[in-house]
Amino acid sequence: MKRFPRRRRITVWLPFALLALAVLVAPIPRLVPPQEREITISLTQFEFSPARLRVNQGDRVTLTLAASDVVHGFYLEGYGIEERIEPGVTKRIEFVAERRGKFRYRCSVNCGALHPFMVGELIVGPNIPFWRAMGLTLLALAGLLVYLQRTGAGYEEVVNESFEIEEAA
Repeated sequence: MKRFPRRRRITVWLPFALLALAVLVAPIPRLVPPQEREITISLTQFEFSPARLRVNQGDRVTLTLAASDVVHGFYLEGYGIEERIEPGVTKRIEFVAERRGKFRYRCSVNCGALHPFMVGELIVGPNIPFWRAMGLTLLALAGLLVYLQRTGAGYEEVVNESFEIEEAA
């Protein structure tokens, strides 16, 4: 296997190291600009409809809550929002989805025997860490290909060299 002088190795790997650093620390612009979201949630005994809400970070969300059978509550974890919803009365809740992640919402008023199972989920995206990990993975793969191409080492050479080292030991 060919060996390169130290200075040449540094000039080969320095661009990859700088790109990796840029992928990790560079701010990623918003993928979707903030929007106004109006969502109607129907509360009936033991379920929210819809049970899963998806919004983007920065969106201004307006929830319209309506109960049709008994008194329900609405508590959104992570945002500290809590409201009591009477049957036949519509409540509007407005907030900005500024925190990324998954947040559960649940009924905060005992509405019957299956009350503990009355839950839903608010998902605030996008998933930026995934894209950063993908960028680093692709960068590492490109660096490996450049290394193999510059050294001229093929798979067989690497495998044979590892067997020679084991036999010598």
